[in-house]
Amino acid sequence: MLKYWLWLTERPGLTNQVRLTLLRHFGTPEAVYYADPEELLLTEGMTAAQVQHLAERNLEDAENILEACDRLHQHILTIQDAAYPDRLKNIYDPPCLLYWQGHLPAFDEEAAIAVVGTRSNTPYGVACAEKLGYGLAAGGALVVSGLARGIDSAALRGALRAGKPAVGVTGGGLDVFYPRENQYLYEDIAAAGVLISEYPPGTEPKGAHFPVRNRIISGLCVGTLVVEAPERSGALITAETALEQGRDVFAVPGPIDAPCSAGCNRLIREGAGLTADAWDILQEYAGSFPAKLCQTPKREEPAALGYQARQQQTKPARKAPPSLDLNQTDLKLTDDQIMLLEMLGEEEPLLVDDLVDRTQLPTRRVLSALTVLEMEHLVTQHSGKRYTRAVTLYK
Repeated sequence: MLKYWLWLTERPGLTNQVRLTLLRHFGTPEAVYYADPEELLLTEGMTAAQVQHLAERNLEDAENILEACDRLHQHILTIQDAAYPDRLKNIYDPPCLLYWQGHLPAFDEEAAIAVVGTRSNTPYGVACAEKLGYGLAAGGALVVSGLARGIDSAALRGALRAGKPAVGVTGGGLDVFYPRENQYLYEDIAAAGVLISEYPPGTEPKGAHFPVRNRIISGLCVGTLVVEAPERSGALITAETALEQGRDVFAVPGPIDAPCSAGCNRLIREGAGLTADAWDILQEYAGSFPAKLCQTPKREEPAALGYQARQQQTKPARKAPPSLDLNQTDLKLTDDQIMLLEMLGEEEPLLVDDLVDRTQLPTRRVLSALTVLEMEHLVTQHSGKRYTRAVTLYK
Protein backbone atom coordinates (compact mmCIF):
# COMPACT_ATOMS: atom_id res chain seq x y z
CA MET A 1 0.00 0.00 0.00
CA LEU A 2 1.16 3.53 -0.80
CA LYS A 3 1.00 4.70 2.82
CA TYR A 4 3.88 2.35 3.69
CA TRP A 5 5.94 3.68 0.76
CA LEU A 6 5.38 7.21 2.03
CA TRP A 7 6.20 6.21 5.58
CA LEU A 8 9.52 4.73 4.46
CA THR A 9 10.54 7.57 2.15
CA GLU A 10 9.67 10.26 4.69
CA ARG A 11 11.64 8.73 7.59
CA PRO A 12 14.40 11.19 8.59
CA GLY A 13 17.95 9.98 9.02
CA LEU A 14 17.78 7.51 6.12
CA THR A 15 19.52 7.99 2.81
CA ASN A 16 17.93 6.83 -0.44
CA GLN A 17 20.54 4.06 -0.60
CA VAL A 18 19.49 2.78 2.84
CA ARG A 19 15.87 2.69 1.73
CA LEU A 20 16.80 0.77 -1.41
CA THR A 21 18.80 -1.70 0.69
CA LEU A 22 15.82 -2.23 3.00
CA LEU A 23 13.57 -2.87 0.01
CA ARG A 24 16.00 -5.43 -1.40
CA HIS A 25 16.21 -7.15 1.98
CA PHE A 26 12.53 -7.16 2.97
CA GLY A 27 10.83 -6.95 -0.42
CA THR A 28 8.19 -4.34 0.43
CA PRO A 29 7.86 -1.20 2.60
CA GLU A 30 5.09 -2.91 4.52
CA ALA A 31 7.48 -5.70 5.52
CA VAL A 32 9.98 -3.05 6.68
CA TYR A 33 7.23 -1.34 8.69
CA TYR A 34 6.38 -4.53 10.61
CA ALA A 35 9.97 -5.78 11.01
CA ASP A 36 11.42 -6.11 14.51
CA PRO A 37 14.48 -4.03 15.42
CA GLU A 38 16.58 -7.21 15.50
CA GLU A 39 15.51 -8.02 11.93
CA LEU A 40 16.27 -4.50 10.77
CA LEU A 41 19.79 -4.69 12.19
CA LEU A 42 20.44 -7.73 10.02
CA THR A 43 20.13 -5.52 6.94
CA GLU A 44 23.53 -4.78 5.42
CA GLY A 45 24.89 -1.42 6.54
CA MET A 46 22.11 -0.64 9.03
CA THR A 47 23.05 1.21 12.22
CA ALA A 48 21.29 1.34 15.57
CA ALA A 49 20.53 5.04 14.98
CA GLN A 50 18.81 4.26 11.67
CA VAL A 51 16.80 1.48 13.29
CA GLN A 52 15.67 3.98 15.89
CA HIS A 53 14.31 6.24 13.14
CA LEU A 54 12.31 3.30 11.82
CA ALA A 55 10.80 2.69 15.25
CA GLU A 56 8.39 5.61 14.64
CA ARG A 57 5.35 3.84 13.14
CA ASN A 58 2.92 6.75 12.92
CA LEU A 59 1.22 6.81 9.49
CA GLU A 60 -0.49 10.16 9.91
CA ASP A 61 2.05 12.06 7.76
CA ALA A 62 1.70 9.45 5.02
CA GLU A 63 -2.07 9.77 5.03
CA ASN A 64 -1.79 13.57 4.88
CA ILE A 65 0.44 13.30 1.81
CA LEU A 66 -2.04 10.96 0.12
CA GLU A 67 -4.85 13.44 0.80
CA ALA A 68 -2.76 16.30 -0.62
CA CYS A 69 -1.94 14.29 -3.75
CA ASP A 70 -5.60 13.54 -4.28
CA ARG A 71 -6.56 17.18 -3.83
CA LEU A 72 -3.82 18.43 -6.19
CA HIS A 73 -4.30 15.69 -8.81
CA GLN A 74 -0.82 14.34 -8.24
CA HIS A 75 0.09 10.68 -8.62
CA ILE A 76 2.74 8.43 -7.07
CA LEU A 77 4.97 6.01 -8.98
CA THR A 78 7.04 3.53 -6.96
CA ILE A 79 10.17 1.77 -8.10
CA GLN A 80 8.27 -1.52 -8.07
CA ASP A 81 5.53 -0.29 -10.43
CA ALA A 82 5.55 -1.54 -14.02
CA ALA A 83 5.42 2.05 -15.34
CA TYR A 84 8.64 3.02 -13.53
CA PRO A 85 11.22 3.58 -16.30
CA ASP A 86 13.92 0.90 -16.53
CA ARG A 87 16.22 3.63 -17.78
CA LEU A 88 15.93 5.36 -14.39
CA LYS A 89 15.75 2.17 -12.34
CA ASN A 90 19.17 1.12 -13.64
CA ILE A 91 21.11 4.15 -12.40
CA TYR A 92 23.19 3.89 -9.22
CA ASP A 93 20.75 5.70 -6.93
CA PRO A 94 17.20 5.56 -8.37
CA PRO A 95 14.49 7.31 -6.34
CA CYS A 96 12.25 4.92 -4.42
CA LEU A 97 9.21 6.82 -5.62
CA LEU A 98 8.25 9.77 -7.77
CA TYR A 99 5.37 12.23 -7.60
CA TRP A 100 3.99 13.20 -10.99
CA GLN A 101 1.29 15.36 -12.50
CA GLY A 102 0.09 15.39 -16.08
CA HIS A 103 0.57 12.63 -18.64
CA LEU A 104 3.32 10.14 -17.85
CA PRO A 105 5.07 8.93 -21.02
CA ALA A 106 6.68 5.53 -21.52
CA PHE A 107 10.18 6.93 -21.07
CA ASP A 108 11.94 3.75 -22.21
CA GLU A 109 10.24 4.13 -25.60
CA GLU A 110 11.20 7.79 -26.01
CA ALA A 111 14.33 9.49 -27.27
CA ALA A 112 14.36 11.69 -24.18
CA ILE A 113 16.99 14.44 -24.19
CA ALA A 114 17.85 16.52 -21.12
CA VAL A 115 18.52 20.20 -21.86
CA VAL A 116 20.21 22.07 -19.04
CA GLY A 117 22.21 25.22 -18.44
CA THR A 118 23.01 28.08 -16.15
CA ARG A 119 20.55 30.41 -14.46
CA SER A 120 23.01 33.27 -15.07
CA ASN A 121 22.50 33.06 -18.79
CA THR A 122 23.12 35.41 -21.70
CA PRO A 123 20.59 36.28 -24.44
CA TYR A 124 22.59 34.00 -26.74
CA GLY A 125 22.14 31.08 -24.35
CA VAL A 126 18.40 31.59 -23.95
CA ALA A 127 17.91 31.92 -27.70
CA CYS A 128 19.90 28.73 -28.34
CA ALA A 129 18.03 26.83 -25.63
CA GLU A 130 14.63 27.78 -26.98
CA LYS A 131 15.65 27.05 -30.56
CA LEU A 132 17.15 23.67 -29.69
CA GLY A 133 14.25 22.76 -27.40
CA TYR A 134 11.92 23.53 -30.29
CA GLY A 135 14.04 21.58 -32.79
CA LEU A 136 14.44 18.53 -30.59
CA ALA A 137 10.72 18.35 -29.85
CA ALA A 138 9.71 18.99 -33.46
CA GLY A 139 12.11 16.24 -34.51
CA GLY A 140 10.43 13.71 -32.22
CA ALA A 141 12.55 13.83 -29.06
CA LEU A 142 11.10 14.27 -25.57
CA VAL A 143 12.68 17.33 -23.94
CA VAL A 144 13.41 17.00 -20.21
CA SER A 145 14.69 19.82 -18.03
CA GLY A 146 14.74 21.21 -14.54
CA LEU A 147 12.38 24.23 -14.61
CA ALA A 148 15.08 26.52 -13.26
CA ARG A 149 15.24 30.13 -14.37
CA GLY A 150 17.21 30.71 -17.58
CA ILE A 151 18.31 27.91 -19.90
CA ASP A 152 16.07 25.17 -18.45
CA SER A 153 12.90 27.24 -18.78
CA ALA A 154 13.81 28.42 -22.29
CA ALA A 155 14.31 24.84 -23.51
CA LEU A 156 10.94 23.78 -22.10
CA ARG A 157 9.22 26.79 -23.67
CA GLY A 158 10.75 25.84 -27.01
CA ALA A 159 9.46 22.28 -26.77
CA LEU A 160 5.96 23.50 -25.89
CA ARG A 161 6.06 26.01 -28.75
CA ALA A 162 6.63 23.06 -31.08
CA GLY A 163 3.28 21.70 -29.90
CA LYS A 164 4.92 18.73 -28.20
CA PRO A 165 4.95 17.45 -24.59
CA ALA A 166 7.82 18.28 -22.27
CA VAL A 167 9.02 17.00 -18.89
CA GLY A 168 9.87 19.26 -15.96
CA VAL A 169 11.73 17.80 -12.98
CA THR A 170 11.53 19.98 -9.87
CA GLY A 171 13.57 20.37 -6.70
CA GLY A 172 10.51 20.77 -4.48
CA GLY A 173 6.85 19.84 -4.34
CA LEU A 174 5.00 20.06 -7.64
CA ASP A 175 2.65 22.61 -6.11
CA VAL A 176 5.49 24.94 -5.08
CA PHE A 177 6.37 27.10 -8.09
CA TYR A 178 10.06 27.89 -8.23
CA PRO A 179 10.92 30.38 -9.44
CA ARG A 180 7.59 32.05 -8.79
CA GLU A 181 7.36 33.51 -12.31
CA ASN A 182 7.35 29.98 -13.75
CA GLN A 183 3.85 29.19 -12.46
CA TYR A 184 2.34 29.30 -15.94
CA LEU A 185 5.17 27.17 -17.31
CA TYR A 186 4.45 24.57 -14.61
CA GLU A 187 0.79 24.61 -15.59
CA ASP A 188 1.52 24.37 -19.32
CA ILE A 189 3.86 21.40 -18.83
CA ALA A 190 1.33 19.60 -16.62
CA ALA A 191 -1.30 20.12 -19.32
CA ALA A 192 0.83 19.00 -22.27
CA GLY A 193 3.44 16.75 -20.65
CA VAL A 194 4.39 15.82 -17.11
CA LEU A 195 5.86 17.34 -13.95
CA ILE A 196 8.01 15.02 -11.81
CA SER A 197 9.47 15.33 -8.32
CA GLU A 198 11.01 13.17 -5.65
CA TYR A 199 9.43 15.41 -3.00
CA PRO A 200 5.87 15.39 -1.61
CA PRO A 201 3.41 18.27 -2.02
CA GLY A 202 4.27 21.40 -0.09
CA THR A 203 8.04 20.75 -0.02
CA GLU A 204 9.97 24.00 -0.40
CA PRO A 205 12.91 23.78 -2.84
CA LYS A 206 16.24 23.80 -1.02
CA GLY A 207 19.74 24.18 -2.40
CA ALA A 208 20.62 20.60 -1.50
CA HIS A 209 17.66 19.28 -3.51
CA PHE A 210 18.91 20.41 -6.90
CA PRO A 211 22.11 18.34 -7.25
CA VAL A 212 20.06 15.32 -6.11
CA ARG A 213 17.34 16.15 -8.65
CA ASN A 214 19.93 16.21 -11.46
CA ARG A 215 20.37 12.43 -11.38
CA ILE A 216 16.67 12.08 -12.26
CA ILE A 217 16.91 14.51 -15.18
CA SER A 218 19.84 12.67 -16.76
CA GLY A 219 18.62 9.24 -15.65
CA LEU A 220 15.36 9.59 -17.60
CA CYS A 221 17.23 10.44 -20.79
CA VAL A 222 19.48 8.88 -23.40
CA GLY A 223 21.54 12.05 -23.67
CA THR A 224 22.12 15.40 -21.97
CA LEU A 225 22.67 18.71 -23.76
CA VAL A 226 24.40 21.57 -21.93
CA VAL A 227 23.50 24.84 -23.64
CA GLU A 228 25.38 27.39 -21.56
CA ALA A 229 27.41 26.82 -18.39
CA PRO A 230 30.32 28.56 -16.68
CA GLU A 231 33.11 26.52 -15.14
CA ARG A 232 31.23 26.19 -11.85
CA SER A 233 27.65 25.32 -12.73
CA GLY A 234 24.93 22.91 -11.68
CA ALA A 235 24.52 22.04 -15.36
CA LEU A 236 28.03 20.57 -15.34
CA ILE A 237 27.01 18.41 -12.36
CA THR A 238 24.17 17.07 -14.50
CA ALA A 239 26.62 16.39 -17.34
CA GLU A 240 29.00 14.55 -15.00
CA THR A 241 26.08 12.54 -13.59
CA ALA A 242 25.00 11.63 -17.13
CA LEU A 243 28.50 10.35 -17.90
CA GLU A 244 28.51 8.30 -14.71
CA GLN A 245 25.19 6.81 -15.82
CA GLY A 246 26.66 5.87 -19.19
CA ARG A 247 24.67 8.47 -21.11
CA ASP A 248 25.80 10.73 -23.94
CA VAL A 249 26.69 14.37 -23.36
CA PHE A 250 26.40 17.20 -25.88
CA ALA A 251 27.23 20.89 -25.59
CA VAL A 252 26.61 24.13 -27.44
CA PRO A 253 29.85 25.99 -28.22
CA GLY A 254 30.27 29.62 -27.32
CA PRO A 255 32.82 32.41 -27.76
CA ILE A 256 36.20 31.52 -26.30
CA ASP A 257 36.14 34.61 -24.07
CA ALA A 258 32.57 34.18 -22.79
CA PRO A 259 32.50 33.05 -19.12
CA CYS A 260 29.04 31.53 -19.53
CA SER A 261 30.34 29.23 -22.28
CA ALA A 262 33.56 28.14 -20.56
CA GLY A 263 32.01 24.95 -19.18
CA CYS A 264 30.46 24.00 -22.54
CA ASN A 265 33.68 24.63 -24.43
CA ARG A 266 35.55 22.44 -21.95
CA LEU A 267 33.00 19.64 -22.34
CA ILE A 268 33.46 19.75 -26.12
CA ARG A 269 37.24 19.71 -25.71
CA GLU A 270 36.86 16.60 -23.53
CA GLY A 271 34.70 14.78 -26.07
CA ALA A 272 31.11 16.01 -25.73
CA GLY A 273 29.19 16.20 -28.99
CA LEU A 274 29.32 19.70 -30.48
CA THR A 275 25.75 20.86 -31.04
CA ALA A 276 24.69 23.68 -33.33
CA ASP A 277 21.43 22.15 -34.52
CA ALA A 278 18.89 19.71 -33.11
CA TRP A 279 19.77 17.14 -35.78
CA ASP A 280 23.34 17.01 -34.43
CA ILE A 281 21.76 15.13 -31.50
CA LEU A 282 18.79 13.43 -33.14
CA GLN A 283 20.90 11.72 -35.78
CA GLU A 284 22.73 9.84 -33.00
CA TYR A 285 19.49 8.07 -32.05
CA ALA A 286 17.68 7.85 -35.40
CA GLY A 287 18.64 4.18 -35.71
CA SER A 288 17.33 3.34 -32.22
CA PHE A 289 14.07 5.29 -32.58
CA PRO A 290 13.32 5.19 -36.33
CA ALA A 291 9.58 5.67 -35.86
CA LYS A 292 10.06 8.63 -33.52
CA LEU A 293 12.78 10.86 -34.93
CA CYS A 294 12.88 12.83 -38.14
CA GLN A 295 14.71 15.72 -39.75
CA THR A 296 13.24 18.48 -41.83
CA PRO A 297 14.50 17.61 -45.33
CA LYS A 298 17.26 19.85 -46.64
CA ARG A 299 17.61 19.69 -50.39
CA GLU A 300 21.24 19.43 -51.49
CA GLU A 301 22.08 21.62 -54.50
CA PRO A 302 24.67 20.74 -57.18
CA ALA A 303 27.89 22.59 -56.40
CA ALA A 304 28.33 23.72 -60.00
CA LEU A 305 25.13 25.74 -60.03
CA GLY A 306 25.21 29.39 -59.09
CA TYR A 307 22.92 30.72 -56.40
CA GLN A 308 20.40 32.26 -58.83
CA ALA A 309 20.19 29.02 -60.82
CA ARG A 310 19.64 27.03 -57.64
CA GLN A 311 16.90 29.45 -56.61
CA GLN A 312 15.13 28.95 -59.91
CA GLN A 313 15.50 25.18 -59.63
CA THR A 314 14.18 24.85 -56.08
CA LYS A 315 11.78 27.81 -55.87
CA PRO A 316 10.10 28.25 -59.25
CA ALA A 317 7.26 30.32 -57.79
CA ARG A 318 8.91 32.40 -55.10
CA LYS A 319 6.41 34.33 -53.01
CA ALA A 320 7.09 37.87 -52.00
CA PRO A 321 8.21 38.02 -48.35
CA PRO A 322 5.99 39.73 -45.80
CA SER A 323 6.64 43.36 -44.96
CA LEU A 324 7.92 44.76 -41.69
CA ASP A 325 7.71 48.38 -40.59
CA LEU A 326 10.53 48.91 -38.09
CA ASN A 327 8.82 52.03 -36.75
CA GLN A 328 5.50 50.36 -35.96
CA THR A 329 6.32 46.72 -35.22
CA ASP A 330 5.28 45.25 -31.85
CA LEU A 331 8.47 43.20 -31.84
CA LYS A 332 10.98 44.48 -29.31
CA LEU A 333 14.04 44.37 -31.54
CA THR A 334 17.46 45.38 -30.25
CA ASP A 335 19.79 47.74 -32.09
CA ASP A 336 21.93 44.73 -33.09
CA GLN A 337 18.93 42.91 -34.55
CA ILE A 338 17.76 45.97 -36.49
CA MET A 339 21.28 46.56 -37.85
CA LEU A 340 21.49 42.97 -39.09
CA LEU A 341 18.04 43.12 -40.69
CA GLU A 342 19.06 46.25 -42.58
CA MET A 343 22.37 44.66 -43.59
CA LEU A 344 20.87 41.41 -44.95
CA GLY A 345 19.29 41.11 -48.37
CA GLU A 346 16.43 38.92 -49.52
CA GLU A 347 18.39 37.15 -52.31
CA GLU A 348 22.14 36.75 -51.75
CA PRO A 349 22.85 35.08 -48.39
CA LEU A 350 25.66 36.42 -46.23
CA LEU A 351 28.04 34.47 -44.00
CA VAL A 352 28.28 35.24 -40.31
CA ASP A 353 31.87 36.43 -40.87
CA ASP A 354 30.63 38.89 -43.52
CA LEU A 355 28.07 40.28 -41.08
CA VAL A 356 30.72 40.64 -38.37
CA ASP A 357 32.97 42.55 -40.78
CA ARG A 358 30.20 44.83 -42.00
CA THR A 359 28.60 45.59 -38.63
CA GLN A 360 31.83 45.58 -36.59
CA LEU A 361 29.89 43.78 -33.85
CA PRO A 362 31.46 40.96 -31.78
CA THR A 363 30.75 37.50 -33.17
CA ARG A 364 28.81 36.43 -30.09
CA ARG A 365 26.44 39.40 -30.47
CA VAL A 366 25.89 38.67 -34.15
CA LEU A 367 25.15 34.99 -33.41
CA SER A 368 22.81 35.90 -30.57
CA ALA A 369 20.88 38.42 -32.70
CA LEU A 370 20.62 36.03 -35.66
CA THR A 371 19.28 33.25 -33.47
CA VAL A 372 16.53 35.49 -32.11
CA LEU A 373 15.69 36.83 -35.57
CA GLU A 374 15.45 33.28 -36.93
CA MET A 375 13.12 32.29 -34.09
CA GLU A 376 10.92 35.29 -35.00
CA HIS A 377 10.96 34.17 -38.67
CA LEU A 378 12.60 37.44 -39.73
CA VAL A 379 15.71 35.80 -41.23
CA THR A 380 16.29 32.49 -42.99
CA GLN A 381 19.35 30.32 -42.41
CA HIS A 382 20.80 28.50 -45.41
CA SER A 383 23.47 25.81 -45.65
CA GLY A 384 26.91 26.85 -44.48
CA LYS A 385 25.54 29.23 -41.83
CA ARG A 386 24.50 31.82 -44.43
CA TYR A 387 21.56 34.13 -43.87
CA THR A 388 19.02 36.13 -45.84
CA ARG A 389 16.30 38.47 -44.66
CA ALA A 390 12.85 36.83 -44.70
CA VAL A 391 10.89 40.11 -44.66
CA THR A 392 10.80 43.26 -46.75
CA LEU A 393 11.66 46.34 -44.72
CA TYR A 394 9.91 49.66 -45.16
CA LYS A 395 9.71 52.79 -43.07
